Amino acid sequence: ESRWPYLFGAIIVPSLIQVMILPFLPESPRYLLLEKHNTSKAEKAFQTFLGKDDVSQEIEEVLAESRVQRNTKLVSILQLLRTRAVRWQVVTVVITMGCYQLCGLNAV
Repeated sequence: ESRWPYLFGAIIVPSLIQVMILPFLPESPRYLLLEKHNTSKAEKAFQTFLGKDDVSQEIEEVLAESRVQRNTKLVSILQLLRTRAVRWQVVTVVITMGCYQLCGLNAV
């Protein structure tokens, strides 16, 4: 029992290693391209990750995927339940997750 503080303190070592390494890691190319709108940094990040000079195809793929996501229509839960094609899948998942929560497996 006297060694519990050491057990809780052991998490400090990986945390410090992560904090020291984090500034040297490149940012996500998708984040740089879509959120920051910085094409040059995104291109450099892609080059770092992929190890090749021409990454224009990857940049175009990310931009195309972003356009598709913007055109995707979001639906509410009520609309989802009213759609006959997916109603049974949604009900099955809800019942399964409800049973999972009630069975006490999380408590074990």
